[in-house]
Amino acid sequence: MDIRFLESFVEVADCGSVAEAARRLNLTPAAVALRLKTIEQELGHSLVARVGRTVQPTASGLAVLQKARDLIADANDLRALAANDQPAGELRLGSIATGLTGMLPPVIAALSRRYPGIEFFVRPGSSVELYDSVTTGKIDAAVLVRPPFQLPKSLAWVTLREEPLVLIVPGDMENVTLAEAVASARFIRYDRNQWGGQIVDRYLRRHRLKVREWLELDALDSIVTLVSGGLGVTVLPDWAPPWPEGLRLRKSPLPDAETRELGVLWSLSNPRIATIRAFVESCRQG
Repeated sequence: MDIRFLESFVEVADCGSVAEAARRLNLTPAAVALRLKTIEQELGHSLVARVGRTVQPTASGLAVLQKARDLIADANDLRALAANDQPAGELRLGSIATGLTGMLPPVIAALSRRYPGIEFFVRPGSSVELYDSVTTGKIDAAVLVRPPFQLPKSLAWVTLREEPLVLIVPGDMENVTLAEAVASARFIRYDRNQWGGQIVDRYLRRHRLKVREWLELDALDSIVTLVSGGLGVTVLPDWAPPWPEGLRLRKSPLPDAETRELGVLWSLSNPRIATIRAFVESCRQG
């Protein structure tokens, strides 16, 4: 039985959607569906069924779900042990969108050249989702925004980048202060469910700034594209390039503002610790 097929089943069971599972696994929905069909034929039972707009495990699927998780974990651990404490085998990573485009590509390229035995799996997600995935062992390490609470001793963290908050206005708007900008234009807010969005919200509250809120989004590139089109102003962390091309923006640093810390989070008890440490060191150098 192919472990990758079990991973597809577990992913579908976790997110309740073949399409979403395919996105997380970097596969097409058709490929995920084929994997599900193959493993169901091997076991002789249907493992998932459509319930309304979601896909849910059947009774048979629920019966084997935890065992499937255990088998996947055991297979990954065997690869790590066989490497004899050398960086090799599968490395399951997670990253927020700005880390995925601006930080991870050169890191993975450098690590691949140095350790060709490493196989990479990368899952995109929010910082909240990725934190949960690291703590539950679904991924080995993640590039995310630093959690706004004390980390348990079982986890390790290293800061890679500090991103100051900036006021972003359309390119044809005159140089203005934040107070002037939010008084004259609609405000496009960084989602307060995100840890980075909470930093922006604290800044606005601390300075007692009332905004004419129009939209609240979690995609930073979408926010700046809307601002470039003259649809409002925003406050965001000055994230690492690349930014969308062709934008017409003005960026102004904000005094006395928190920074959004981006870094790597990983579990200290992970059997693939040698590979994780190689990844962390590559991040520090990159």
